[in-house]
Amino acid sequence: MKPSFGLPADVGLRDFGERRRVPGLRRDELAQLAGVGLSYYTRLEQGLSLNASPEVLDALARALGLDEVERAHLHDLAGASRRTGTRRRPAPERAGDTTQQLLAAFGDAPAIVLGRRSDVLAWNRTGHALFAGHLDPHIPDQPDQRPNTARLVFLDAHTRDLYLDWPKKARDVVGKLRLAAGQHPDDPRLAALIGELTMKSPEFASMWSEHRVRKWDLATYRMHHPVVGRMQLNLQTLNVPQEEGQRIVVVTAEAGTGSAAALSLLARRDRISAPSRRALSREL
Repeated sequence: MKPSFGLPADVGLRDFGERRRVPGLRRDELAQLAGVGLSYYTRLEQGLSLNASPEVLDALARALGLDEVERAHLHDLAGASRRTGTRRRPAPERAGDTTQQLLAAFGDAPAIVLGRRSDVLAWNRTGHALFAGHLDPHIPDQPDQRPNTARLVFLDAHTRDLYLDWPKKARDVVGKLRLAAGQHPDDPRLAALIGELTMKSPEFASMWSEHRVRKWDLATYRMHHPVVGRMQLNLQTLNVPQEEGQRIVVVTAEAGTGSAAALSLLARRDRISAPSRRALSREL
C-alpha cells in the first residue's frame, strides 16, 4: 500500500522546498496528518505497538491516501497482529451442495468456484473448457492436486497464453492474494503458495514486493483460446455467503459479438461426443 501523493503540498502541509531523496511524505508528516505523535507512529510502523484503535487506523488510512480496499487490508493486518492463543490449522475447503447447485444453474456460462487461496474447488463443464481444458476435469475433487489460479497464471504456459492482458491479470491475482494473506495470516498452505511463487517466478516476486492489494467484482480481459480464438470476456465475482473466502467467478460476453459466438461454440464443442468434436475441430 503506497500513498497516492508525493509532496506535503499535495495534502495541505507546508512545503519548505527542500530536496527529497525519495518521493513521498516523511514519518513526521504522516504522523501529523494522522493526528498521532511521531514516536507512536514509528512504533506502529515498526510493529512494536499492537493496540491501535480502529479510529487511529482509519486516521492512518486517510493520511496514507488509502482506498476502501486498502483500508480494510490495514485493519486485517492490525487484527492479525493482535491475535493470540493457539492457531488452528484451517479445515480443508470444499464447495458445498448449494454452491454446486448454483454452479450448475449457470448452464453454458463458464463458471468456477475458488477458495480463499484461489484454489479451484469446482467448475462447470464450460468453465473447465475455457480456463483449463488441458487439465483433468475431475482434478478439483482431489484436494491435494487442485489447480490454483495464481499458480496457473504465473507458472502454467497454457494459462499465460490464454490472457492477452497477462500483466493486468497477473497484478489482479497478486493483489487478491495479498488481501487473502491479510485475512488468513495463519494459513500455512497460503504461506507455502506465496513462498513457492516467489521462488519460481521473478515476476510474481516483483509484483508481490509492491504491496498492492486489489479486490475486483468485475474485470474485463482479452483472451485467446486455443480452440475458439480471441474473445473479450467479462469475469464477475460473486461471494459465497455461507463459506468465508469462497467466491464464484462467472464469465459472460456482450450479446451479439464475436466473443459471445466464440463462447457459444466452446460450450457446443464441449457438449458433443469425441468423434463429433474432432469433426468440429476440422471445421474450425
